[in-house]
Amino acid sequence: MKIRRILATAAVAAVTAPAALLCAPPAFAETAPAAPPAQEPPLGRPVADKAAGAATADRGAAAVKAAKAATPSLAELEKAAAAAQKAYDAAVAAEEAAARALADALSETAPLALAADKAAEEAATAATDQRAADAELAAARAALAALPETATQAERARAEKDVADAVTAAEAAATARDAADAAARKAGKDRDDARVAAARRVHLAREEKAKALTAKEAADKALADARKEAEAGACVPEDRLTVTATGLPAKVTAGTTVDFTVRVTNGTGRTLDEVWPYVEVEAADDLLDVEWSTAGSPDWQDVDADHYAGAVETLAAGAHADVRLRMKVGAKTPAGAGVASIAADYLNDDRSCGGTPEYHEYPFDVVAAAPRPGATATPAVTPAPRAQGAVSTVPVTTGTVTTAGTLAATGSSSAMPEVALAGAAAVLLGGGAVLAVRRRATDAVD
Repeated sequence: MKIRRILATAAVAAVTAPAALLCAPPAFAETAPAAPPAQEPPLGRPVADKAAGAATADRGAAAVKAAKAATPSLAELEKAAAAAQKAYDAAVAAEEAAARALADALSETAPLALAADKAAEEAATAATDQRAADAELAAARAALAALPETATQAERARAEKDVADAVTAAEAAATARDAADAAARKAGKDRDDARVAAARRVHLAREEKAKALTAKEAADKALADARKEAEAGACVPEDRLTVTATGLPAKVTAGTTVDFTVRVTNGTGRTLDEVWPYVEVEAADDLLDVEWSTAGSPDWQDVDADHYAGAVETLAAGAHADVRLRMKVGAKTPAGAGVASIAADYLNDDRSCGGTPEYHEYPFDVVAAAPRPGATATPAVTPAPRAQGAVSTVPVTTGTVTTAGTLAATGSSSAMPEVALAGAAAVLLGGGAVLAVRRRATDAVD
């Protein structure tokens, strides 16, 4: 987000919840709301639309790319923390499912357990049958051996047949027992293997849960640290950074242009690495075209879509920089009230940032051009210096903030990585009063 919007969000929050602000710790200590007002225009850095600013924009873009590659954004950390939480929740559910599966596998009523029990019973029956067959074989052999020498041939043949039948029965019983024993062993192994596998799944699930917990805790810590760091270095309103405009007349004739100057003064006591003058002029509910020029970039350039008029690099403590402005009042602009809103934002290399907590508004009147017979020239306007008392201030209600690398006074700023912002900006806490925020008509332009 960009500085203008962050300061605006804080101001809106102050108006809608003054009691909370009055009870809060020092001003601007609150974190910024999660989402900006829906209808506010996105204000940002100047666009590098001139050759003088292209090199600076390229350097800034490279710095931004490197910064993004090295440090994840707060949004990325929030996404990672959410993913880690989701993975941990899934791991917990998987462990619980594995534990239930193990309990089922260990149950005596589990299908494999029942099959193993049945196979064991069949093996026991087969063993009993084999023993009985062996006993009958032994009895048949004993009867054959006990025949007296006086036994008839038929009696001996019958006894020998009994022995042969008993041998066949004993062999069949042994075969059946072997098969039953094998089946019992297999059923028992299947049951035990299933139980071991279920226990292993529980073990693995617990390991995965532990890993997921470690990842979740790391992600949560990274997010918490990032939020804390962002909070510590959040953009803040800086009333010692001042802006003034000179050369704006009280009346402007439609169809003319007016040159004026905005001076940005650094009274913070420290060098500001990048300062962005903000200029927005409107009349009859329409934005007026505004161009800017500096000594380092003398060609006139349009303010960007975010109303920033170039950039000042390395503004030393106590120093000031002037930006020449030119506003164009269309010939068809209806008569009525107009206002020029002036502000400034800054960003340091250490990512500390902020801006003027209020817009400085310079009102003027648009006067319709009176056609003169045969006259074709554009009426001239002679700007009159505006007295300091004619300046009004309103809390910031629009805008956003970005962070970036180097900006130059001769060009436009580059794309910048987002930084977390905090503060109840544009709020004057004096005598328990909170100033109301007035949205301008251009807030609907995005």
